[in-house]
Amino acid sequence: MAEPLVVVRDVQKHYGDFHALKDVNLTVDKGEVVVVIGPSGSGKSTLCRTINRLETITSGTITIDGKELPKEGKALADLRAEVGMVFQSFNLFAHLTILENVTLGPIKVRGLSKAQAETEAKALLDRVGVGHQASKLPAQLSGGQQQRVAIARALAMNPKVMLFDEPTSALDPEMINEVLDVMVSLAKEGMTMIVVTHEMGFARKAANRVVFMADGQIVEQATPEQFFTNPQSDRAKDFLSKLITH
Repeated sequence: MAEPLVVVRDVQKHYGDFHALKDVNLTVDKGEVVVVIGPSGSGKSTLCRTINRLETITSGTITIDGKELPKEGKALADLRAEVGMVFQSFNLFAHLTILENVTLGPIKVRGLSKAQAETEAKALLDRVGVGHQASKLPAQLSGGQQQRVAIARALAMNPKVMLFDEPTSALDPEMINEVLDVMVSLAKEGMTMIVVTHEMGFARKAANRVVFMADGQIVEQATPEQFFTNPQSDRAKDFLSKLITH
């Protein structure tokens, strides 16, 4: 049996009077790829951001590899280092080269020497197809290339789980596949991934499980085959019918 790596239990999240996450329960096993989909405002990104405590939860618990998320301080920083995060906007440091962007975390947080960090970073940049861009600044790269650098930067921390929050939504259509291809290869290599996305093709191809959210709740969970061919809930049927018509 695979061990659960991420366990979200009875999680509630309020922003003032707005109830953003309602009694959310989710377990993600090691090596599993879970794709979270649903209409805008359904709580998908909020859930993603609570898993590395970019958003605090109102109640409930979240554990990563058996450890509950700490509130703050060094323990939180240590646990965050084990959770890679890739955002819609690439969040690269504009004044640093691509190589420096990827080596910064390993040197500062993992305590690697500059030489070792650079060796690992170059291998990762090659792996995501931008090794030849290592000496450039982020502004000299396309959006798709920047997002692949952001993935390499997250991987450089040797995370136990990778979170992707709409990683292709800021990209031009022709650049989306180059990022999704990297994500598909990571999935095949056994990386544990939680992916919030509108890319249904990726969900079909790479997900072990599709989690459908609406109104701050997990409405339905199923394999991609089951979900896309035979959704159980009216909300999911409605959501999928709108996708097909557009």
